[in-house]
Formats: sequence, structure tokens, C-alpha cells
Amino acid sequence: MKRFLSYPLMGLALLGFWLLLNQSLAPGHILLGALIAVVALSGLSALQPEPVRIRFSWTMVRLAGMVLADIFRSNLAVGKIILARGKRDVQAGFLELPLDMTNRYGLAVLGIVITATPGTLWMQYDPARNVLLLHVLDLVDEEHWIRLIKSRYERLLMEIFR
Repeated sequence: MKRFLSYPLMGLALLGFWLLLNQSLAPGHILLGALIAVVALSGLSALQPEPVRIRFSWTMVRLAGMVLADIFRSNLAVGKIILARGKRDVQAGFLELPLDMTNRYGLAVLGIVITATPGTLWMQYDPARNVLLLHVLDLVDEEHWIRLIKSRYERLLMEIFR
């Protein structure tokens, strides 16, 4: 019974929204709305994620400052590439980045950071090999990018998400 009614306020909200959408308080709509709410809540309870364990420290502030500075610098670099389109040969490419981090929340934040930084894009993550496929707009040195992401972002995220 707890599985079906694990979120009673959410169930009532779903029933209320159902009745508002149908603009009716007929017994059939109440019964159907209650049934939809119970089915939705049973599906929701099956999706329980693992709890987040975050270690609050100055590392978070350092990471946020680093990301903001990198986003600013990357915007300038991408702007230069776009404005000097014919003058400079740009080598865009894909890069396989081996990761040490396996925490799903840390990986999600890493994906946000990489995608928010202009010139880089998170393409695919292979959990079996723990390898990230990354697209880089100006890929000159693969080792430089691997060292940069591992030392600047992954190390700090591993400290935050233990």
C-alpha cells in the first residue's frame, strides 16, 4: 500500500489537476483521476534515485568561479574563431576522455559544465568503459584537453560528490 500512496500530496495534486482539466466533479472523473494518480505514483516510486551525498566546502565556490571564468574565456575564443573564419584553419574534432569519476550526479554536473562552455560539447558517455566522447571546436592537442578537464573539473567534482 505504501508503494501506491508514497506521495499522498502529489496524488491529491494530480487528482486536482485532472479534475481541473476536465472541468467536472462527476464521480466517473473522480474515479478515473484517482486511478491515474495511483498509477503515476507507483511509477514515480519505482524511479527513486540514490541519495545525493555532497560535501559542502570551498571547493564548490572554487569550481563555480573556475567555470564562470572558463565560460567567459571560451566565449572570447569562439568569437575570435567565428570572426576570423577565413584567416585561421580550425581543427574541430572528437576526443575520447577516460574518466575516473563514476558518481552519476558528478557526471551530470560535468556534462552541464562541458556543454555550457562554448567550443565543447558532451556527445556520449560509455559507462562500461567509463569514457566520455567530447566534441571540441578547436582541437589542437588532445592531451591538453584531457589534462585540462581531468585536473580542473573532474578532480573538484570528485571532491564534492563523494
